[in-house]
Amino acid sequence: YASVQLQGDRDFMLEAVKQDGSLEYASEELQGDRGVVLEALAQSSSALEYASEQLRGDRDVVLEAVSQNGDALEHASVQLRGDRGVVWKACSSDEFDFCVSALEHASDELKRDRGFMLEAVKQDGSALEYASVQLQGDRGVVLEAVAQNADALKHASEQLRADRDVVLRAVQQKGDALKHASEQLRGD
Repeated sequence: YASVQLQGDRDFMLEAVKQDGSLEYASEELQGDRGVVLEALAQSSSALEYASEQLRGDRDVVLEAVSQNGDALEHASVQLRGDRGVVWKACSSDEFDFCVSALEHASDELKRDRGFMLEAVKQDGSALEYASVQLQGDRGVVLEAVAQNADALKHASEQLRADRDVVLRAVQQKGDALKHASEQLRGD
């Protein structure tokens, strides 16, 4: 809501972003100013949305944002959404939903990376939702996922939802996980 003149005034905008982190009203030039953007990110990870394209591709800037909130990964450059270190930092920043919200924005390449996704499902089995179709059909990955979170069974392939050992592992964690099993096993 500031005038065009104030939107371009670096000192004014630095004070403004210190209050709530909002870069939305800063001039395009200031949205590309590393100092202003980092100050905004210190207040709110959502400021990354309004940072310049160049800064959304700056690994240090994006790490600052995702360390506060994994959802900020949505506004990172395509390249950084495929960076293991950046995505893992985004995953580990989210206390409530470990990796799930960050993985939604990760590159398809990482979602196909067995090692990366195996670590993700060990931390939060529901991360299986964002694994590639191939990994949702990988017995080892799915067993780890359902051991951590029985409801991850709903994201397993049809074949594995009909696998007695996989379903048993899930049901041992939580009895009502049976609702995600194949119809054949539910009748067993």
